[in-house]
Amino acid sequence: MHPQLEAVTERVRERSRQSRARYLHQIEQAVAAGPVREQLACTNLAHSYAASADDEKLILRQNHRASNIAIVSAYNDMLSAHAPYRTYPEQIKAALAASGHVGQMAGGVPAMCDGVTQGQTGMELSLFSRDVIALSTAVALSHQVFDGALLLGICDKIVPGLLMAALRFGHMPAIFVPAGPMPSGISNGEKAKVRQDYAAGKVGRDELLASEMASYHSEGTCTFYGTANSNQMLMEIMGLQLPGSSFINPHDALRLPLTRYAAQRVAEMTALSPDFMPLGQLVDERTLINGVVGLMATGGSTNHSIHLIAIARMAGIILDWQDMADLSDIVPLLARVYPNGKADINAFQQAGGMSFVIRELAQAGLLHTDVNTIMGKGLEAYYQEPWLDHDGNLGWRMGGAESLDLDILAPAHAPFMREGGMKLVAGNLGRAVMKVSAVPDDRWVIDAPARVFYSQDAVLAAYRAGELNQDVVVVLAGQGPGANGMPELHQLTPALTNLQDAGYRVALVTDGRLSGASGKVPAAIHVCPEAGKGGPLAKVRDGDRILLDGHRGELNVKDDDFAARPEAQTPPDEASQWGVGRELFAGFRERATPADQGALSIGWSE
Repeated sequence: MHPQLEAVTERVRERSRQSRARYLHQIEQAVAAGPVREQLACTNLAHSYAASADDEKLILRQNHRASNIAIVSAYNDMLSAHAPYRTYPEQIKAALAASGHVGQMAGGVPAMCDGVTQGQTGMELSLFSRDVIALSTAVALSHQVFDGALLLGICDKIVPGLLMAALRFGHMPAIFVPAGPMPSGISNGEKAKVRQDYAAGKVGRDELLASEMASYHSEGTCTFYGTANSNQMLMEIMGLQLPGSSFINPHDALRLPLTRYAAQRVAEMTALSPDFMPLGQLVDERTLINGVVGLMATGGSTNHSIHLIAIARMAGIILDWQDMADLSDIVPLLARVYPNGKADINAFQQAGGMSFVIRELAQAGLLHTDVNTIMGKGLEAYYQEPWLDHDGNLGWRMGGAESLDLDILAPAHAPFMREGGMKLVAGNLGRAVMKVSAVPDDRWVIDAPARVFYSQDAVLAAYRAGELNQDVVVVLAGQGPGANGMPELHQLTPALTNLQDAGYRVALVTDGRLSGASGKVPAAIHVCPEAGKGGPLAKVRDGDRILLDGHRGELNVKDDDFAARPEAQTPPDEASQWGVGRELFAGFRERATPADQGALSIGWSE
């Protein structure tokens, strides 16, 4: 195993020693108390059984070895990725019944489509929807009649929110059940070009809409490697969903057998079974470090520099951006999937997919292989891929030893980059995250004058007026979690890309977020502390010389008088505090921790 991987893991373990011990003690107490439903009053039980079929009631009343599995679903028709979940509860119940267990639809959680809200007012609810999903999942599981959980979620904030809550019920096992990506539409490069042409005024709305609909065209996850597909990679490399299940299309013949197997598997992991493996013990420091390694090796979404920290806290583990940066220094980039390449996630799957990535990282000593997973002890099961034999029976077989497309997947000994996909940058503007996997090497260092803005609309207005036709560092302040909920700023990507393509040296520095689909333009994002809470970003003025250096990890204003300037605070935009339900989230904004502490707005007990 790589010594730096061991060192980072030990540092996280030592930092988390007390909080992790308290968390594990909570789990042990819950396990010792036994399945709660057997201790409930008859009236409580009658309510929980009332809507069940007669055979399910009989199982729950008379078979004390039968498990009752909670189904928590983020199904809605607004998310193409989640639309297939419409039929999953009945599939799961049938699979559980076939092995003598019961499944109950425990609750639904809200699921926002960031693709719909991108650049719109509703995006200011997006990050906090993660915490609402965690709260909703906790309500679903609070009935205390369940022995395990199946979590039906795929997209951006949904998977982190589901996992955060499931870890607070960590005395039970839980498995994620994916639904897969949509088949490929037009290429991501063609889609991006039309967006840039629209931003430049070269094509109209009709052409743009036709392009977008040719890209997002059916049920399934969007095919670029954004936050949704990064979620799927994480759940697989962390051993929380079935090997090879992440990137199989919704209507592939494998999808139904995989869903059924997940249902049967969680029933085999409950406290009523010899193979008991509660989620809170399965997810430990090594599991989370494996997730970070996978994120770096695949050039995954920067949103997980926030979400992984929040997830870890729910398990009593304290991750820091420095841990991620130190791992990025040793983890090679093995995947080129849009936005850090031309291929989509279906091509990634066809080139070898997760079984290839996991095996390459493990053989290079860059993963903890002795972890617990839903398949049992050890990560070796995840070197395999699912298949159906001639009789339609599900099995797993070893994935290919070599990449089937070296433009998409590279071996660890000859990677696309020797370092991972993210960098930590820091200086007199604070700390920030920089995604470098999609940025050309000659763009990692930008030294240019600042133009300061406080809204996306103001940046785009300046772009359209030609005011940004120069070397420039666009500073967008007042976008942190405490200001307006930290919206994604992907709406800026086409305009800034056009400036870069025109030959200008361009960068973005912001306390907001970028979409998982962003990355071509160098950007220091999630700047902490945020401008709205007195962070130094609020002191930046037009014309200040800013250095963003991804090689040396620097983010500095070079002007000599900067340190002596009085502290400032970006005033909140009053118009952004109400409308489209934003007033309901005032308490979330007030409570939110900084981005480098997970931007958490809900409480938890360590």
